[in-house]
This record gives sequence, structure tokens and C-alpha cells, in this order.
Amino acid sequence: MNKGILKSPFGRLPDDTEIDLYTLSNANGLSCKIVTYGATITEICAPDRAGHFANIVLSYDSLEEYLNGKDYRGAIVGRVANRIARACFTLNGKTHTLAANDGLNHLHGGIKGFDKRVWRAWPQPDAKDAVGLLLRYESPDNEEGYPGDLDVFACYTLTDADELQINYTAHAKAPTLVNLTNHAYWNLAGKGDILRHELTMAADCYTPMDDQYIPTGKIESVEGTPFDFRSPAAIGGRLPSGYNANYVFLTQKRDKNGCVFAARARDPESGRVLELWTNQPGLQFYSGAFLSKPSAGFCLETQNFPDAIHHPDFPSAIFAPGRVYQHHTVCRFSAD
Repeated sequence: MNKGILKSPFGRLPDDTEIDLYTLSNANGLSCKIVTYGATITEICAPDRAGHFANIVLSYDSLEEYLNGKDYRGAIVGRVANRIARACFTLNGKTHTLAANDGLNHLHGGIKGFDKRVWRAWPQPDAKDAVGLLLRYESPDNEEGYPGDLDVFACYTLTDADELQINYTAHAKAPTLVNLTNHAYWNLAGKGDILRHELTMAADCYTPMDDQYIPTGKIESVEGTPFDFRSPAAIGGRLPSGYNANYVFLTQKRDKNGCVFAARARDPESGRVLELWTNQPGLQFYSGAFLSKPSAGFCLETQNFPDAIHHPDFPSAIFAPGRVYQHHTVCRFSAD
């Protein structure tokens, strides 16, 4: 496929709303497919060391499967990614009740979060070394229990340097909470499980959690624990129950764009490599234990810390009018 953007139909919702599919292709043949339902990445095709291309994210084959899916596959989640304890929070003296869609807790924006909304999309003007797609969703006051109108933009940019840049911005009309992320499941082999994938993460700390994946409020060293990925290690090598943990990037050196090197994943069989850079303070590593095919893919969700509203020592998730929420993540693809 030639470099550029191709628009095609992806199906219709029960109310007859049309869902569009956009295919972004760079000069090297790397491609990324995005649908307007959930601003969802449905496919990323990347080459192995021999130049053979494969889809390296978990995908469904049809819109109906995305409508019925429960694993947030490839979608943007929000208003608040991850969990909020007891499905409520207090802001400026007022308590807001959210959906308890994960036991007693609130997860990934609720029953109908951003992953289940239709986003408007605009291909970006042609650039010499990149193609891009801008998406917008306007979340009204009290949607899923969150206060205030929120205007959200997500821009996917595929560069000729084999990077997928994801830029999120948001504007609020009243104090609210914001913590966006993309929930892609990666499998760099394009098949099978991810247990032999080698993972490196720059974080020297993580936030311990209880049995409901709610942070205890502590920030602890990974030293001497199965959570230590500062040197490359197989995902399936140390923790039989799998991973679902938030890693901390508060002390790491950042580049001129405010981004820190977060993680590097490599499939030893194909040689495909994914590097992740972000300006966010945390990253949720989930090894896919609860998928219908356990460990078929893994998530590296750049984010603020889970349940930050209930932990004063965590970076704040409170977002006020007059500010611009800015979240930048870069996925770099290669093969060795």
C-alpha cells in the first residue's frame, strides 16, 4: 500500500450510525488501522527481521465483536483509565457516584466509557514524513457520573521513522478527573502467546495493589521482586499468575519533549521490537491473564496512577478549566 490515508466503511451501529475505518500507511509499508468506534486501533502491521509483515495487536474481525467485547481491545479509555476505588470520589466537597463495573470499583470510564463512544475523525494535512488522523469526542456533564463537559482530542500520527505517536488533549468547563490511555494488546509474534517476549522497563518503583487491583498508596522499589524488569526478562518467566501492575516514572530523565523511556518489548522469534516513550508518570503492565485466550497479548498503558483521586501523594488526576490536558506517547517499531 502506498503512503497515505484510506477511508473505508466498517459497519453500522444498531441505531444506523456509520462507523468508519481509516488506514494509515507510511513510506516503509508499516500500517495502522483505526475505527471511529472508541477511536480504536484495530490493526498494526509491522515487519519482522526478514521483512515479513504481521498484525502485532489483538483485533476483532467485525464491528459486532467490538460492540460485544469486554476487554477494551485497542480503544481509548476514559474519562479515567484504570480503577477508582468504591466507584465514587469527592471533588470540591461534592461526592460523585460512578458505575461499579469491576466488583465494587469503577474501571476504565464505566459502563459506556470513551471506548464505546463514536468519535468524529479528520485526516490531517499531508506531511513530508508522516500521516495522521485526528479524532474528537465531546463528553457531556455527568456522563458516567463525571462532572463537567469535557472536549477530548486524540491524534494518531504514523511517521516514516516507524513511530506511532499518540497525542491526547482535553479541555474542561468545570473541575473533573481526566486520565486517558490506549488499551492496545500487543503480540509482536503476530500469533500464539506472549510468554517468551522479552520485556525491559525503566521503572525502579511500582505501586503495590490489593486483591482488587486498587493501590495501597505506597510506592515501593522493584528491587528483589518479580516486578523488576530493569534488565530484559521473559514475561512468562517469574510470576505464574501474570502481571497487572502500575510502574512509576517520577525520577527518570526526560527528553526535550518531557518524555521518558518507559519500556522495550522484543519477540525473540521474529525479532520485532516495540519501544515506548511517554510524558505520563505511570505505565500499567498487564499480561492478559483474563483474556479469553490467556496471555495472547500484553498491554503497556501509559497513564496517571490508578485511583489517584484517593491518594494525595500520587500525581493528581484533577483537571480544572483553563488548563490543557496533554498526554504524549510514542511507539517505536523495529526488528533485530
